[in-house]
Amino acid sequence: MALASTKHLEVLGLRVGEVVEVKSKEDILATLDETGAIDKLPFMPEMLAFCGKQLTVTRRADKSCDTVSATNKRLRRLENTVHLDDSRCDGSAHGRCQAECTLFWKEAWLRRVSRGGERATGVVRASRLTEAQLNDAAYRDRSGQEPIYRCQATDHAMASEPIDWYSPMQYVRDVRSGNVTFGAMMKSLLWWTLSRARRSFRGYKAQVWLFNTLNHMRGGMQLQYLAGDRAKTPREKLDLLQGELVQIKTVDEIRATLDANQKNRGLYFDQEMLPFCSHTFRVRARVNQIIEEPTGKMIKIPGDCIVLEGTACTGKYHMSCPRAILPYWREIWLRRADESSQQPPRQIAKSESM
Repeated sequence: MALASTKHLEVLGLRVGEVVEVKSKEDILATLDETGAIDKLPFMPEMLAFCGKQLTVTRRADKSCDTVSATNKRLRRLENTVHLDDSRCDGSAHGRCQAECTLFWKEAWLRRVSRGGERATGVVRASRLTEAQLNDAAYRDRSGQEPIYRCQATDHAMASEPIDWYSPMQYVRDVRSGNVTFGAMMKSLLWWTLSRARRSFRGYKAQVWLFNTLNHMRGGMQLQYLAGDRAKTPREKLDLLQGELVQIKTVDEIRATLDANQKNRGLYFDQEMLPFCSHTFRVRARVNQIIEEPTGKMIKIPGDCIVLEGTACTGKYHMSCPRAILPYWREIWLRRADESSQQPPRQIAKSESM
């Protein structure tokens, strides 16, 4: 069977804010090739739970960060793909992976909903793939002691093309689709340039000082130098449970727990986590296992690894990447919050001043 391609399927040209309905299981299965994919992007069994539901386009997935390649970290270009509301993979068909990745939706799996709430009608086509075959496609190899999984995250690089940072059309698409405003796009590009400059340019600290001085005058966020000086990083055990209220520590407190690579016991503290510092959030989950994207293997996460509600990556430091990956937090970066004295958990808006 030939690989399924959106070139022969419906293209909607969706924009941020449009309401769509996820097509029926039969309609979607009819669009897939024998690997359960379109343009090499898998439709995963976990996505069947959304069939028939009406959701809103939150971002076009025209580009996203490369989380597969170890060396080539350029953004990747996808076509005819969007993100919907906060639709995330629950891992039920992939060994209970707890990464909760944002799902990618090909427009061929969706239909527009009119302003009156009515959906456009279409002809249901005969399925070329069964649900059982779709479940089987969640595995790349089950012959060994441990299965090798296959999902949108593991196949992301195969389903996309690299984008150079200087490619102008990516920025045109960002603004035209409604993903970001022109001002936010320019700020994100500046943040990305400065965050990379310390690895390749002399005088990085002087550049950051000048940028921070000017940004302070306009009330914008400061670019932080996060590398610590710990040879061996410390641990703090809180035994946090789902639903507990916590406050993220200050930038200075967190920096004191990091080594020169911005890591605490191997877990990286990313610039994207900075806007959440000093604010209060609820524990979403403890993460014990995730699928390793380059290999497809299920790996156990040693030590404490916490996900917090409302702290998804905004893409500010990654050229407006819309993927909204959930960052992982060490317990030493958090403190319990007193529910009677703290403000309600804060939601950081993507449009907040940078």
